[in-house]
Amino acid sequence: MSSWTANVLSALIISIVLTGILIPQILLIAFRKQLFDVPDERKIHKGVVPRLGGIAFMPSIFLSIACITGVNYALFNGEVFLSLAHSVLPVSFGMCAVMMMYLVGMADDLIGVRYSAKFVVQIIAGVFIAASGLLIDNLHGFLGIHTLYPAIAWILTILVVVFIVNAVNLIDGIDGLCSGLCGIALLFYGLVYLTSGDYTYSLIAFAGLGTLVPFFYYNVFGDARVGTKIFMGDTGALTTGISLCILSLRMCTLEQVGEISVNPIVLAFAPLIIPCFDVFRVYLHRLKRHANPFLPDKSHIHHKLLALGMKQRYAMITILLVSAVFIVSNALLSPYINVTWLVIIDIVVWVVVNMIITRAIRKREKRLNLDKPLYE
Repeated sequence: MSSWTANVLSALIISIVLTGILIPQILLIAFRKQLFDVPDERKIHKGVVPRLGGIAFMPSIFLSIACITGVNYALFNGEVFLSLAHSVLPVSFGMCAVMMMYLVGMADDLIGVRYSAKFVVQIIAGVFIAASGLLIDNLHGFLGIHTLYPAIAWILTILVVVFIVNAVNLIDGIDGLCSGLCGIALLFYGLVYLTSGDYTYSLIAFAGLGTLVPFFYYNVFGDARVGTKIFMGDTGALTTGISLCILSLRMCTLEQVGEISVNPIVLAFAPLIIPCFDVFRVYLHRLKRHANPFLPDKSHIHHKLLALGMKQRYAMITILLVSAVFIVSNALLSPYINVTWLVIIDIVVWVVVNMIITRAIRKREKRLNLDKPLYE
């Protein structure tokens, strides 16, 4: 086992242990202070459930990375420290962006924050990331475009950051879905960076993955009746979303990912297809219904699967499998298919699948002879 493999596995284990220790304490505080996500007509869960699980994320990520860095610097000639030193600016500004998302998410979970205020903070976080050098300044042939002007690269990067953060936040609708999708993405990024020699970002990815493992257990297998179930809330969704932004944008800055011949744009955004495609479809759906595109409703892909009669867990597993298929198929096809055509194929597949699901829902409504539609 190489020293870097040992380092990223250590970061993963430390993060898992820390989050596993923190979540029960967060549950205890939430029940003592009555900090619950109260169910309403839009939400799927029935009982009161704390939504502060994401509070454990940032401390666990930062502490595990700091611990690995410190141990390497003290005992092993500073290998990790020297590697991080080459990424001081993106890591430093990235930490600022993560901290901002963490704090605004915590404020939203505790007292509520207007979506306009969250957008402002997301834009500022996007500016931090762009200023760190993680710019989308090359589309690597998408739409026939390669190098972008700096001003366009800045604007595009900030827009992408805001879009991804909101996509991850909005996909958090059923147990295990957001954490599962983000976990798959972090595992993918971590392995790609590890195999291509970009160890700093592999360390970040595995530290982030470690926070989601115990959370997934409490979120999916916890029981609200005995106080062991928890949601990540905006704190967790925004923290994880901005972390995924950093990892995906780093991929976009590479001309080639190690010895891998896959287009960097494909590797950067294939893990985010499900949340990004879904939130774009939902926005269009809301505009078509003359509804506010920024207010929550029940029109996401998981709501459609539930309207088909699927149980929550089966819907979650189905979406996770579809995400894995998108990632693997895009990575395998990228060396042989132009990136523009690959994106078009992804969009067509997504649209066709959604049309099929919608028709199946309408047929189920007729069969059940319902007065109110299962899905609007």
